Amino acid sequence: MVSAAEAYEGDGFVVLPKDARVAAWAAAALPEASRVASDSEWQAKWLRHEKTWFVGVDALPNDENGAIGGVALQGPWEGLMPWITPVHPAQVSVVYPGYPRRDADESEANHRYRLKRDAAHVDGIHAEGPERRRFLREAHAWILGIPLNAAKAAPLVVWPGSHEIMRDAFMSAFAGLPASMWGEIDLTEIYTEARAEVFETCERVEVPLALGQSVLIHRLTLHGVAPWGPKYSAPPEGRMIAYFRPLFKETRDWLRAD
Repeated sequence: MVSAAEAYEGDGFVVLPKDARVAAWAAAALPEASRVASDSEWQAKWLRHEKTWFVGVDALPNDENGAIGGVALQGPWEGLMPWITPVHPAQVSVVYPGYPRRDADESEANHRYRLKRDAAHVDGIHAEGPERRRFLREAHAWILGIPLNAAKAAPLVVWPGSHEIMRDAFMSAFAGLPASMWGEIDLTEIYTEARAEVFETCERVEVPLALGQSVLIHRLTLHGVAPWGPKYSAPPEGRMIAYFRPLFKETRDWLRAD
């Protein structure tokens, strides 16, 4: 049987088994997540795609160790990756029926990519300017996702093995350059080409998550969110997942082999 560590290293993600500690944390986090997702100021900042996705970056008021409501952040991911503190406020990603509708300022091509390719991306690569040129802006260490309710709608999508393809592409782009210069390099073409290779060679896998489970995603794994199909349903608060994505203290660690 493949271990969690082997799956994480080989596939670039691993779904971890149900754990009472994770379920307790999710139960404590749910009311706080629901509160921020229904707050008008937070909505003005983070509602996207005709109000079908609340992005919720840094929205969960957990403490620097990840605890919320007096419940510690603990789970079966411990020992699988280097833990980084202080932990940032978790993202509260909420998807609603109809996702993804098209925003008025969204191009047809971008909307089509979200529909057909699940808006697949590597976290930390930002699109900037009217031409949406891509640059490394955040060197995440890992991504930890924890479902806050039992909804299976609009699941996480991953492409197993894509982290190695993306790593090779970025290593080529940054070859011979100190990490202090990586943020200056336009990655648009090489990023687009690497994604195309992933779509051609890696399997698309939907990852529905049950309460008490968690998912650990490699920082370079291509991932996205499936559209909300007609077969899906969810509680009134929508499909809620909390994501932790701490940053490396040293940008050069972003491309290390782990």
